[in-house]
Amino acid sequence: MEKKPLDTLISKNGLWVSRNGYLHGIKKCETSQKYIRIEMDCGEVITVRNSRSSRSARSLRNHKFNKPCKRCRLPEDRINEFSKKISRKDETEIKIIRSFRLQPEKPASEVIAQITKAPETETNPSSDLTGITKPQIAHAGNRPNGQETKLKSKKTTGPSKIPAKTFQPQTKSRKNEFTPLQKTRILSLLGPGEMISFSKEKRSFGELESILATERKNDIRQMYENSRENLLGKLERNITEFFVDMGFLEVKSPILIPFEYMERMGVGEDKKLSEQIFRVGDNMCLRPMLAPGLYNHLRKFDNVLPDPVRIFEIGPCYRKESDGNSHLEEFTMLNFCQMGSRCTRDELEFIIGEFLEFLGIEYEIVSDNCMVYGDTIDVMHKSMELSSAVVGPIPMDMDWGIDKPWIGAGFGLERLLKAKHDFKNIKRAARSESYYNGVSINL
Repeated sequence: MEKKPLDTLISKNGLWVSRNGYLHGIKKCETSQKYIRIEMDCGEVITVRNSRSSRSARSLRNHKFNKPCKRCRLPEDRINEFSKKISRKDETEIKIIRSFRLQPEKPASEVIAQITKAPETETNPSSDLTGITKPQIAHAGNRPNGQETKLKSKKTTGPSKIPAKTFQPQTKSRKNEFTPLQKTRILSLLGPGEMISFSKEKRSFGELESILATERKNDIRQMYENSRENLLGKLERNITEFFVDMGFLEVKSPILIPFEYMERMGVGEDKKLSEQIFRVGDNMCLRPMLAPGLYNHLRKFDNVLPDPVRIFEIGPCYRKESDGNSHLEEFTMLNFCQMGSRCTRDELEFIIGEFLEFLGIEYEIVSDNCMVYGDTIDVMHKSMELSSAVVGPIPMDMDWGIDKPWIGAGFGLERLLKAKHDFKNIKRAARSESYYNGVSINL
């Protein structure tokens, strides 16, 4: 069954199950690309990640809670309706599981005892599965008492007298049925842009794996002959050249930063993002974003560089991510910002447009809201977010000593590569020992 995202479950139920198991009514709900801000009937306000597999999503999906919140004053009928959904679902699932469960290890005496209890005129599902026909059922039911008692008292420790083949369900064998592990292996060997239909595939797993492995070896040899450049490194060099030509100054900030920087960014101990930070000792962490370093550089370059101050940085960031298909724990960010004059939304969209046209990537701009920056501008490629951009000032600026207008945006380089080369997953574009330029090297 498909796991629905958290915002869909909230919209469907209109209820929220807190960490301590209390069932709340929802007064107001605001959803962004990644987060949901929920205001409950009791006045409590929380911000959570829009996840499919979080504890809250599981609670809403399974309709599990300890007790309703007294301050929310939920009507009894809403509570009962929410509670009944899981009972009906559980009942259906139990019936399905029982009707298809086979028990070939039962002794013959128990099988015959079950058969004698079944009415002759009733269709017994288990009889079809065990291979016992209706005449056999009638014959077994009319045994003399003595014979039946004798059978029951006899303990069989070996195989049942009923042939083992009668317990085998008859299934149609398919010629080239792939196991989940085989499918994963084949998909990893596909090149960028290649697709496969397992249901129509006529070749065996061994043949298909051998053919694809040979093709990937040829791809790697061609890369060596033609360029020998890693796509991630090449993209970083091209981006650096673009922004230097645009008049931006390149900076490099430390990767290991004080955790106090994250508190200034609004990511305290009570924030969801704080759980994703790699802590180093008591006071330091691996940076999950480039913004703190850029803030410090803007403040120090103010009144030194000509107006407007324009800087950018490209470098690695680290977050504890759970969704491996679209997120990475180690990823590469580009952040650019401009402070002073001409800091308008039109100027920001112009720079973004020039940059993505330079890379040859199609995009669209939509409005969104972020936990850290508030109102943002998201840059989308199909359904994938490439960037989050901001027009300042914002209240956080005063904590960094910034008192001028500014504009800025952050792009994930791995997502830019995924969009540009149509990679099937983000790992093909990342720093990796399994892929090189989107091609598997586990050959």
